Amino acid sequence: MIETLLGGLLGGAFRLAPELLKWLDRQGERGHELAMQDKALEFEKIRGAQRMGEIGASAEAAWNTGAIEALKEAVVAQARPSGVKWVDALSTSVRPTVTYLFVLTYIGVKLSTIVGSVQVGFGAALLAAWTAADQALLSGILNYWFLNRTLEKAGRG
Repeated sequence: MIETLLGGLLGGAFRLAPELLKWLDRQGERGHELAMQDKALEFEKIRGAQRMGEIGASAEAAWNTGAIEALKEAVVAQARPSGVKWVDALSTSVRPTVTYLFVLTYIGVKLSTIVGSVQVGFGAALLAAWTAADQALLSGILNYWFLNRTLEKAGRG
């Protein structure tokens, strides 16, 4: 009797074992599929963000190109004479006048710095008044007035 009962129980257990294994396998497959879908979704988000970045960069490049073209047109239009002598003379004199006024103002500020610092001695006042920014400004002015003109005359500017 015990053998019959034990045989029935073991037979039932062995009959349920494959079904249990199938159920566990399906659970693992579903978990794996869910993980793969999450990875695919994450990848699509990254790809979408990259595409949006590319679109933004393309739009910025197009805008910059348009801005440069507008600047070129403005410079060409500015250089074109209007036909009215006094307007052309005034237009031609604006940049040099601004340059001369800036230079005179700059010299005035530096002289007032030196005069105000005379108490420490003229040499020390002169060294304190001349900074690296002044050196850079002088280099820029000299490059504009001499190097740029030389390159324009040589046909390279």
